[in-house]
Amino acid sequence: MGLSDDEWQAPSRLAGWTRAHIATHIARNAEAFEAVTKAVVAHQEVPHLYPSDELRDRDIERGSERTGLQLQIDLDTTAGSLNATFDALDDMEPGTAVWLTNDIRVDITDLPALRLAEIALHHVDLDLGMTVDDLPDVPARTLLEWVCFRLRDRPEVPAMRIVSDSGLTDRIGGVGFATTVHGPDGALAGWLSGRGGTERLTGADQLAVPMLI
Repeated sequence: MGLSDDEWQAPSRLAGWTRAHIATHIARNAEAFEAVTKAVVAHQEVPHLYPSDELRDRDIERGSERTGLQLQIDLDTTAGSLNATFDALDDMEPGTAVWLTNDIRVDITDLPALRLAEIALHHVDLDLGMTVDDLPDVPARTLLEWVCFRLRDRPEVPAMRIVSDSGLTDRIGGVGFATTVHGPDGALAGWLSGRGGTERLTGADQLAVPMLI
């Protein structure tokens, strides 16, 4: 990305995390997705993305102390390896579900899209001038689908019916009357993930949503 060491150590959009924390998280996430994919292809027991939140956070903290060159090499190497591993999914049919965490279960063929959503979200978090409104159509739609998936049946999230300009419709949050919230994919994804306001949305006033990582 061409950042200096000082720029990597500057604050990101996520409280308590520098850009180096974000970069390390992206790299470790790539390794985690690769481990899941390889296990499925080999018909082995599929691990969770991370052994525990504590170990994930420890690895991110340690990794954030590296130089900019080390971070860039880590990002490039893990991304390239993951992309090669994802090629093995081309011959797989939908229908094989895996648990990424104790409460997130997805189809194995959706893993590349989930990775795209992670990259889109954390590119915004780097605070390098990109906002959710700048995301191209496909990453914006993919990110919105992933955010809605993570917020389904979450009791702490207000009941909402999400309707996007691109045609996506979803029901998220707890029980009760679901307020309809409408807007562009990027604006909806940004607000629902805690990274954007409600200026381009309708129906979102007075509703609070959590920050997703």
